[in-house]
Amino acid sequence: MSSQSHQPGSILRQRMIEDMSLRNFAEKARKDYIRHVRTFAAFLGRSPDSATPDDLRRFQLHQSQSGVQPPTINSSVAALRFFFNVTADRPELARYLSVAPRARKLPVVLSEEEVARLLDAAPGIKYKAALSVAYGAGLRVSEVRSLRVSDVDSKRMVLRIEQGKGGRDRYAMLSPRLLELLREWWLIARPQGWLFPGRNPVNPITARQLDRVIHLAAEAAEIDKRVSMHTLRHSFATHLLEQNIDIRVIQVLLGHAELKTTALYTQVATNTIRSVMSPLDRLMQLAGQKHE
Repeated sequence: MSSQSHQPGSILRQRMIEDMSLRNFAEKARKDYIRHVRTFAAFLGRSPDSATPDDLRRFQLHQSQSGVQPPTINSSVAALRFFFNVTADRPELARYLSVAPRARKLPVVLSEEEVARLLDAAPGIKYKAALSVAYGAGLRVSEVRSLRVSDVDSKRMVLRIEQGKGGRDRYAMLSPRLLELLREWWLIARPQGWLFPGRNPVNPITARQLDRVIHLAAEAAEIDKRVSMHTLRHSFATHLLEQNIDIRVIQVLLGHAELKTTALYTQVATNTIRSVMSPLDRLMQLAGQKHE
């Protein structure tokens, strides 16, 4: 943020950080918001709190013409709306920011047999346990890496997820098989803090490490689909839906704020799709009954 305004950029930046801290924003969200406002300030060439409606229009037009993708544009909109509504106290400017429409693609989902092959191909018990947590409890990669040993509650058979997406705490399921895997990993490594420590035990394993491992495992398992850590979460939800688990229960397990987000999985639950009788087959069945 520039210092050409009446309020020096460093002070403005610190104020925005404090505003986000007061609202319990996650660290990643705080960094993303600051980065987006800094990008806007660089485009503007002066302090962002001095922006005009035309400045916002020019900036969004610049983003679109530069090939910035809708998710990044929308993340920028969220950051700037917060900045103008809260930090700059200029809420009238926020209405000039427009979100970019984005095509919603169906998630990649593995079959149960593919998940089994993938987990078997994981290089070692640490990574097999970490990938199994992502699939067996439906966790995001950020939630897997942030797990602590103390978050495993074997008496209640749950995993405590602290500060998940949106800064919400929740409990995730802990199956007997997953508990067995985690105990096996603990007996070998005896982690004291983080359940899955990084190369430096002071820090948790990184998302990059987990992404690299799952790509290696998918290649070793000869899975041609585009696989990521989030694919395991998608597969968890889809497989539960195919087992006829109530979608509202799946919503709670995933930590979704809205049911419509969870409902996306109804479009990829092939067992559910196959179980529905086509109207064409129904007509043929009725026609056959008439001829009997």
